Amino acid sequence: MLTVLESLPAGFLETPARELHRLLNGPTLIHLPGRREAPLLVSVLLHGNEDSGVVALQSVLRAHAGRQLPRALSILVGNVAAAREGLRRLDHQPDYNRVWPGTELHAGAPEHAAMSEVHRIMRERGVFASVDVHNNTGLNPLYCVVNSLDQAVLHLALLFSRTVVWFRGLAGSQTTAFSPLCPSLTLECGKPGKAANEAHATSFINACLHLAQFPSHDVHEHDIDLYHTVATVRVPAAVSFGFGDALADVDFDPRLDHMNFRQLEPGTAFGRTRLAFPLDVRDEGRRDVSEDYFACSDGTITLRRTSTPAMLTLDARAVRQDCLCYLMERIPFPHSASAARHWCASG
Repeated sequence: MLTVLESLPAGFLETPARELHRLLNGPTLIHLPGRREAPLLVSVLLHGNEDSGVVALQSVLRAHAGRQLPRALSILVGNVAAAREGLRRLDHQPDYNRVWPGTELHAGAPEHAAMSEVHRIMRERGVFASVDVHNNTGLNPLYCVVNSLDQAVLHLALLFSRTVVWFRGLAGSQTTAFSPLCPSLTLECGKPGKAANEAHATSFINACLHLAQFPSHDVHEHDIDLYHTVATVRVPAAVSFGFGDALADVDFDPRLDHMNFRQLEPGTAFGRTRLAFPLDVRDEGRRDVSEDYFACSDGTITLRRTSTPAMLTLDARAVRQDCLCYLMERIPFPHSASAARHWCASG
């Protein structure tokens, strides 16, 4: 399924994400030369309705038209079929951000073979850094997700935002797959179609291309707001839900996404339910921690412990295809490599 090109297809810089299927047959890896040979990898459209990365790359490349890039750039354009429909993924497809090396669920899928080939090629090219560009559907700030607390990774993240979320990683995700090879992170660029979000991603990619090496000094504590993802909240497939829908099994607060990146205290209500317990909550080890984080009493779903949610959304399709939200906690800043290793080992 993977196409590898050594130059941009004609018309790439002028073609919106929903029309890229006219230029590309499927997942496509495009290598562009630069003064520094170790390439920056930027992946876009792993989710077809998240197009800020495409707009940002087009802006960067137009600005360098006729000039050599300061660093080699490899671009992975992912799910152009879903982008054509403006969807995260098509119903018959796996999630393109769950099929990378490390996946078990999709190990036999052709998409896994394609992304494994991308991983092999970039490893052999000595990838400098990996950036996976995403949008989300709720009200979230611009932030980065990292799988490592190494100083190089944190320096890279801070080029985009002081808000950084440490997540041990999802098996088969792009950032998790590349983290052992190079500084690797996910950009969360807010909602798609917002010019300010696209401009911020453009500035970040441009800064990465001009980065000769990662700073040798440590990140300063006052420069970063560091969170740790502790749980993923999902609605089971058999449970109906809505936002202001009293007839559903779960009627979530219709302003639920306003809670993103706010520290919520125990007792905060998420909605009403007619069921005994309607949520599935898993920690990073996939253990069921539902009743550690939520209670259901008299039909009201409430938090049991202080938490900060991210990616709460009112998009029912996004909830079904991914999750309702992630729960996070602020963590102490690791002041040394040994402290970072301790957090990554024990969390």
